[in-house]
Parts: sequence; structure tokens; C-alpha cells
Amino acid sequence: MFDTKLIRENPQEFDTALCRRPGQSPIADAINTLDARRREAQTRAQKIQTERNAFAKQIGAAKSRGEDISDIVAEVSKSKKKQARLENEVVNATQKMRDFLSSLPNLPLADVPEGHGEGDNVELRKWGEPRHFDFEPRDHVSLGENLRMMDFETAAKLSGSRFVMLTGGLANLERALANFMLNVHTRENGYTEVNPPALVNDDTMFGTGQLPKFGDDLFKANTGHWLIPTAEVPLTNILAGHLVEADTLPRRYTAMTWCFRSEAGAAGKDTRGMIRQHQFTKVELVSVTTEEQSLSELERMTSCAENILERLELPYRTIVLCTGDMGFGARKTYDIEVWLPGQSAYREISSCSVCGDFQARRMNARYRPDKSGKHTRFVHTLNGSGLAVGRTLIAILENFQEADGSIIIPKVLRQYMGDIEVLKP
Repeated sequence: MFDTKLIRENPQEFDTALCRRPGQSPIADAINTLDARRREAQTRAQKIQTERNAFAKQIGAAKSRGEDISDIVAEVSKSKKKQARLENEVVNATQKMRDFLSSLPNLPLADVPEGHGEGDNVELRKWGEPRHFDFEPRDHVSLGENLRMMDFETAAKLSGSRFVMLTGGLANLERALANFMLNVHTRENGYTEVNPPALVNDDTMFGTGQLPKFGDDLFKANTGHWLIPTAEVPLTNILAGHLVEADTLPRRYTAMTWCFRSEAGAAGKDTRGMIRQHQFTKVELVSVTTEEQSLSELERMTSCAENILERLELPYRTIVLCTGDMGFGARKTYDIEVWLPGQSAYREISSCSVCGDFQARRMNARYRPDKSGKHTRFVHTLNGSGLAVGRTLIAILENFQEADGSIIIPKVLRQYMGDIEVLKP
């Protein structure tokens, strides 16, 4: 969502920024036309209310003089009906404006590279050297099934495609990874752990931008609730409808949740293995900040996610997404991609985004910049994976595999796994 005053006063600037996203066209004039109609109806309704107040005084004065008030009462009746019609116009115009604005993606920051897809993303840095094997490395599916701890067949019988059942050491490894990530983020990085609901309502989904645009990518219960696609949704909405003091920001939250996505827009992609599933585990990072803090918070959040990979000794690279590959609600996004020997490629394991006040306007989440309380601002929100647990498990399997199919457990995880050093077939 956007500030209509900003669009009204700087239409060219708004259109220029929006059109940096592929497929978008100038839209400020249409927004301003809708806004003008809304404000005109609102002004006329207010004017009628002022006239009715004057009529009320006339009625009182006429009664005190014993005069006939029927003509004035008739005018008041007409005025009420006219005001009701105008107020209905205001409601309809406001809803049209809200629907229109909520369909538009966020404006990319000026330093975001322009492009149409992932081929136009820009690599910023790399960490670690991909391991050189003296045997042909297997992918995670072959390794997991060889361990007899990764079962797609039983999961398909229970739930259908794009599900997996982990057992034994791999189930333990996934739990160990989540615990390790949460401990680092809460004890060292200043995040507050939250255990949020996995079912949320329409307003919560709207607040972070999942609705109305991405309804087909979500799972909906027959109660009207939505299964969360990421803990970003409930964590960011913690401050929905709240007004907080600037000195209480930033607020930093983390959660480990199951995440659910229909993957409607990803048919045929990554059908083998655990890369893209309907249900997966993720440790999410969310920050709520002031306007001044948000860009530095993006760098901090990204470094928190990178540090997890470094402690796990997993090679990665960090890229900045171009305007054509960036998410709907983001102003700038860093993707962290881990090296997967089984694919001989880097694959996304975390995406850290700054959204500015885009989500806050949808949620009506604000802060007071100073103690005077004379004015308020919308908070800025950020979200990122810290990390995707399932994909981290995949990376460990492929990077720490041995020729016989056994998996060396990274040193930092052994204390979470009863000091087990290796998983063997």
C-alpha cells in the first residue's frame, strides 16, 4: 500500500519507480483520479453535515419563537438522505482505492538492479570453497534413501506428491538444525523467540501482502483460516493496529514453524526431492524498525543468516535480486544461495527483504518518532529466513557425504544430536 498524498504530489516519481518492475505501466493518474473522487465525495458529505448543524440551530430558534418548523424539518430530511448517499460514495470510492493500491507491488529502491529474471541478479560475495570429491557426489534424494531415513513413497501414500517423511537420524538432524538456529538467533542476535499460530485470518494475510494477490499459492481451511506460508505472516502482524514508541524499536522476532504452500505457480519445478514441497520447516526472522533503521537492519539480518551457514561450514553466495525477480512486497532483497554438490549449483536457502512501510500501511502499524506525540509514522518491516531448515538439511547431506553414503555431522550440531558424529546407511 502507498501514501496517496505522495502519489498526488509526485506522480512522475511514483510512476518511474513502479515501472522499474517489468510489466508495470504508469498508473499515478488513475490513482489520483480515484482519489479525487473519494475526496470530493468526502468534502460534499462534510459540507452537508455542516448545513445540517445550521438547520438544527434554526429549528431550536424557531421553536423558541413558536414558529412553524415543518419546512426546516423537510430540508433536514432531504439533507440526511443526500448525506447518506454521499457517505456511501465515500465508502465505495475508498474500497476501490484500497483494492487498486493493494494490487500494486512495492517500489524498488534506487540501488536495486533492473532486470527481468534471475539471470539479471547481481552476485555480491561468496564464502567458502565448494568441496572437491574423489568420487561422484550423490544428490540428497539418493543419500537420504540410501540411509533409509528419507521416505517419499510413504509420504505420497499419506498425503500425495511434494511431501516427505524423515525418520531416525534425519528427523533428529532436522530438529537439531532448528534448535541450533533458534539458539544462535535468540542468544546472540537479539531475536525474541515466538511460537505463533499456523492458522491465520484474512486480515493477517492481507497485512503482509499474501492476499488478495496470492490466494492461489496458499492452503485454506474450511473454517476460513489460512495455513501460513511462512512465519513472516504472524510475526509481522504482531504490531498490526498498534502505535508504539520509537525507543522500543527495533523489535526482532524469530520462530520455527511448519510452512505450507500450494506451489500453484511452480508446476513442474524441482519435482525431485525436498527442494520444493507443500510442507516444510523454516526458521524465520522478522524485524520492525523506524524508517531510519530499516536499511542497516537489512544488512544486519542478512549477516545473521549468513553466519549460520558459516558455522555449519556450508559454502554460499549472496546476491541482490533485480527488479524482475524481487518479491511483491519487497523494496530490496538479498538472496543467500548454498552450494549443492548434487546439483553442482547454488540454490536459495534464505531471502532477506526490506519492505519499507508497504506492509505497515496495510496493517496500520505506527510509531511516534518523538515524545511530543504530535505526529506518527508507519513502521518499517523486514523479513528473512534464518534459515530454511529442510534446504539446510539437504545442503549438509550433499556437502558432508562420504563415498559409502554416510554423512558427517557438522561439529556445531553434534551437541544437539547426542554427540553423534556420523549417520551411516
